[in-house]
Amino acid sequence: MESKVKSKVHKYLLPVITISAIIFAFRYCSKQETAIGHPRDYDAIVKEGVLRVATEYNSISFYVDGDTVSGFNYELIQAFAHNKGLKAEITPEMSFDERLKGLSEGRYDVIAHGILATSEFKDSLLLTSPIILNKQILVQRKEVGENDSIYIKNQLDLAGRTLHVVKGSPSILRIRNLGNEIGDTIYIKEIEKYGPEQLISMVAHGDIDYVVCDESIAEAVIDSLPQIDINTDISFTQFYSWAVSKQSPVLLDSLNTWLDKFQKGKEYQEIYRKYYK
Repeated sequence: MESKVKSKVHKYLLPVITISAIIFAFRYCSKQETAIGHPRDYDAIVKEGVLRVATEYNSISFYVDGDTVSGFNYELIQAFAHNKGLKAEITPEMSFDERLKGLSEGRYDVIAHGILATSEFKDSLLLTSPIILNKQILVQRKEVGENDSIYIKNQLDLAGRTLHVVKGSPSILRIRNLGNEIGDTIYIKEIEKYGPEQLISMVAHGDIDYVVCDESIAEAVIDSLPQIDINTDISFTQFYSWAVSKQSPVLLDSLNTWLDKFQKGKEYQEIYRKYYK
């Protein structure tokens, strides 16, 4: 099992251009350019028979390993589509902003990736029943000696530091709030080209000092990057949901009805244990 995880982690840390080439080599990814239009609701999706989904390429959500596509959100959305007699057309999109844009333009019907139920997102999106519990953590290198000026021992030490995040990440709002809580400025640098695992690798190899990401993603790579430390929390443990457009209330209801039943069953527990400790 450990060797399998290490093999997957190696793939995640490849340059994004290589990851993209691997992904688009398979028919699981969207191959057609969908014209910009309006968000669809469930009836229109059923009529076409295709559910368009955006997710993130990482070790938990969606990844390609050889000729196999796997991932927690991948398996979950495939189970929903199968139950409804639909084909899931899944597009891995690293940028959170692009996922939101694609949803508003009707290119995607669902964002199958964890979104925090903040007031901001509740105003602009329809969020499903909770999918998973998660929290945001700080990734840094382990402390080197007692006088290590780089090492963050608690949240107060974040004052004046620069934290790297994936461009458009929901963690940005939390970091800003944390700055208000400690009464000092925490600088944020958004990275457009890389996902969380690539940024974690950059921390491990000394290219950058700090990254904020979901705990589950950091835990998935820590065995292969023993020099990193993930013991400083940025947020409390919170519920994460999927999202659909405000114009898709029937789709939301269909997802929630299915999720409420599916999460009580054996199949969900098997999928959960496969990707989460």
